[in-house]
Amino acid sequence: MQKKSIKRWIQWGLILYGLTGIAIFYLQDYFFFQRVPLTTEYRYEFGVPYNEVNLTFNKLSNINIIQFPSTGSTDRGVVLYFHGNRKNISWYARHAPAMTKAGFEVWMIDYPGYGKSTGKLEEEVLYAYALQMYKLARKKFAPDSIILYGRSMGTGIAAHLASHQPAKRLILETPYYSFASVGAHFFPIYPMERMINIKLSTYEYLPDVHMPVSIFHGTNDWIIPYNNSKRLQPLLKKNDEFITIKGAGHNNLNEYPLFQRKLDSLLRL
Repeated sequence: MQKKSIKRWIQWGLILYGLTGIAIFYLQDYFFFQRVPLTTEYRYEFGVPYNEVNLTFNKLSNINIIQFPSTGSTDRGVVLYFHGNRKNISWYARHAPAMTKAGFEVWMIDYPGYGKSTGKLEEEVLYAYALQMYKLARKKFAPDSIILYGRSMGTGIAAHLASHQPAKRLILETPYYSFASVGAHFFPIYPMERMINIKLSTYEYLPDVHMPVSIFHGTNDWIIPYNNSKRLQPLLKKNDEFITIKGAGHNNLNEYPLFQRKLDSLLRL
């Protein structure tokens, strides 16, 4: 009788494991990409001046970019900002003033399905959209006036771009070793490397980044664990930086004086 009970529990466990795995695979877009689309007629209300640019990627895809002008006394260049997985540019625009006051324009791009950007959300498309914004920036700025900035999901995209194109600096805020490794943290009993469609393998790109790299990460980050980001440190060059913000979580690094001071000093180099 006891053997039958154990066998039954094993069977139910296997069924639950299988159903959960199927749910992760088919709902991964919902889990990892919390997109909020906007109509083309939507008007942003940032409270600061901005310029909106729409690039045609192909017949079915549009790339939406918001450009915030510099408010500093000296024009230093442009920060190409690749945001996280939530909502759209309107959620991240509040981070622009920290960079515009240092003399940089800040250009933010929305990914396919985010905001007014359209198209299919695929890894190669993310990289291609990033490259289009970079090419647009190169029409106005030299590489030594371009900073690539990735936040959360956007860190893998920024790192990929930095491994292929020249720029002044790469700044990564709350990065991950790879998207699959973050999935494995939350679902450790599943082969996430094979299950996740979009890999965003930051660890593959950093060795090919030849510009200075600065990484920021908080010790209380429960979305992308600090230890996951820490795995990137051995891949950094001699003069690159891994800056630990003690007590900071995933979304509040900008509230910590160390982050504010260090970011400001990097922007003014």
